[in-house]
Amino acid sequence: MENKKINIIIVDDHPIVIEGLKMMLSSQLGFTVSQSFTSGSEIIDFIKSHQVDIILLDITLPDANGIELCREIKKISPATSVIMFSNRSERSIIMQSIQNGASGYLLKNTSIDELVVCIQGAYSGNIVFCNETGKILSKPSQNDLPVPRLTKREKQILQMLAEGKTSIMIADELFLSPLTVDTHRKNLLQKFQAKNSIELIKLAAQHHMIEGNT
Repeated sequence: MENKKINIIIVDDHPIVIEGLKMMLSSQLGFTVSQSFTSGSEIIDFIKSHQVDIILLDITLPDANGIELCREIKKISPATSVIMFSNRSERSIIMQSIQNGASGYLLKNTSIDELVVCIQGAYSGNIVFCNETGKILSKPSQNDLPVPRLTKREKQILQMLAEGKTSIMIADELFLSPLTVDTHRKNLLQKFQAKNSIELIKLAAQHHMIEGNT
């Protein structure tokens, strides 16, 4: 068992990428690249009758979305570790890939040394990222920030701002001075860490804090 090589499959719609990866990985001790495919349907057919240790999977394929394909692969072969291998660096795509069962996410500018370490890590059961994707994930997105706690009055004013009402209109409707409304608006901007009212409303909608935006 100690001499068992890690069996790797490459799925990418660019033959030049496949050939480059084959050359680099086949030269590494303990690795064998047994197959490569350029479409999602081919890899699905293959894993139904073959055991695979690692699949390096591109996101953009001619017949499939790699993220959805990952989930399908894991249903058929739970023991197979899928590592997404892509040029896409959006945080949401990385997170969605992991949620769909991927064992890691690497960008295509990853070095061979880093690729080798990540394959070994995924084979051992770990979730792996290249340095760049690790940095992307370490930066919190607005959706990861805690939901601000608002007073009843702040909720009222937030809703009215979302309806397009000005400070003067809000002041008249709530029997407040425009200065008081502006103070509440500044507090809202601070609580949401928003630069302006447009960003404030967008963030509040993301947190489902505005009626009609749930």
